[in-house]
Amino acid sequence: MIPETSVSRTGQPLRALVLTGGGARGAYQVGVLKAIAELLPEDAPLPFRIVCGTSAGAIIGSILAANAVRFRDGLAILEGFWSHLRVDRVWRNDPLAVVGAVLRWLAAFCTGGSLVHSPHSLFDNGPLRGTLESHVNFARVLQALGQGDIEALAVTAASYQGGGSRTYYMVSGGDPSRRSSWVGGVPIDLLTIDHLMASAAVPFLFPPVHLADGYFGDGAIHQVEPLAPAIHLGADRILVVGVQAAPNVESVSSDAARIEPSFGQIFGFMLHSLFLSTLRRDMERLERENRLIRAAGQGAGSSRPVYAMLIEPSVDPSVVAARHAPNMPFSVRLLMRTLGAANRGGRLLLSYLIFDRAYARDLIALGYADAMRQREALQSFLSNEE
Repeated sequence: MIPETSVSRTGQPLRALVLTGGGARGAYQVGVLKAIAELLPEDAPLPFRIVCGTSAGAIIGSILAANAVRFRDGLAILEGFWSHLRVDRVWRNDPLAVVGAVLRWLAAFCTGGSLVHSPHSLFDNGPLRGTLESHVNFARVLQALGQGDIEALAVTAASYQGGGSRTYYMVSGGDPSRRSSWVGGVPIDLLTIDHLMASAAVPFLFPPVHLADGYFGDGAIHQVEPLAPAIHLGADRILVVGVQAAPNVESVSSDAARIEPSFGQIFGFMLHSLFLSTLRRDMERLERENRLIRAAGQGAGSSRPVYAMLIEPSVDPSVVAARHAPNMPFSVRLLMRTLGAANRGGRLLLSYLIFDRAYARDLIALGYADAMRQREALQSFLSNEE
């Protein structure tokens, strides 16, 4: 059941922002946030008291939380971050690194791992750490929490040892131990870049990250209830920004449907399933619980209804990615062709890996347009009315 809400320092509804994972598709979320900023005064603070993120969403959420005192300042950093992002700022894509990775896999396969240890990942995402260190400031997040600019920041990663997702969170004041009944919630004094690297460590693509309690990978793995962190942290209203196209959006052309799936297409489907998580199922579960609570009436236990709103792409990002595939570095395009991800069937994989400024700007524009189409609903969400 939905736990009892905590009390906001402002006396207003506790709004939470939930940002899902999705690699390069995360730029879409920046566009949605850009539209929200235009609905608020220019100097308005971050309108979300609780920020929860997974994978790319964790990176975006951390930057927002560090600049919570002035929403548009954080948004400007995010827009610059995504608009100028290149593949070489995420993983090593020089020919030597790409060819070396392929050769290591072949050598490990041919020798059964006796002479060459099996690689932990296809790519070396060391450059991502440097990119994050120059954009994310957790000391400022701690300051924002202390000043009451936000209530909580949560980052979700998946334990390779425990087989479940864990959410590491920082809270403002109070004793976080009162949320000890939250299975998978880990209160922490200060999040680090390691937590972001772990949350964004896509299986097979990027290596697992060692944290204090084991090795971790992308937070979307085994994330059965994506809304749980926001609910357990006391949210009354949750805005979820996904990166998967709405169910009624056509994503595969008739030509692509007749092409035999390549390895790249199958791997793209696996990534798609990973990031799809169980978001829609979790939202349906929340609405069922809300109906039960409303039917029981006020005062029936400590549960309370929680309103959730979802914004997701009206155009499949894989369609957008197909237009920008030629912008990928030559070594990466060669690898994609080798994997069979250079045709229409493989554009699903490309949509998660094209860290290209033109692609990012198109997704930002799409997110902005989709959010503006729900302008009235967003204004209602941001108001203090019931």
